[in-house]
Amino acid sequence: MTITCFIRYEIDPFQREAFRQYAVAWAEIIPRLGGNLLGYFLPHEGSNYEAWGLIAFASLADYEAYRARLRRDPKVVENFAFAQRERFILREERRFTEVVPEAFQRPAVEAVA
Repeated sequence: MTITCFIRYEIDPFQREAFRQYAVAWAEIIPRLGGNLLGYFLPHEGSNYEAWGLIAFASLADYEAYRARLRRDPKVVENFAFAQRERFILREERRFTEVVPEAFQRPAVEAVA
């Protein structure tokens, strides 16, 4: 079973590039510590203050082991300190979802006219 952690961020829209830098740092950290990084997403249209991070794990136990590794990693400490210092994240929420395998990663097919 795959568990996906959806992280919803409310960001300061005037500090979009700071959040981008934060996300790029996670792109190196997350896979190295055992998370399957599905991606970080910045607002494009509509809301200008909502960003997302998606990380998958085989189980909640794998997520908990990953979280323990996070607490000991110097790059993680540095990235969290950057976020606190620059204050571009206003709020953060986590949700955990289970993948429906039959309805996951279905590529587009050629449309019939």
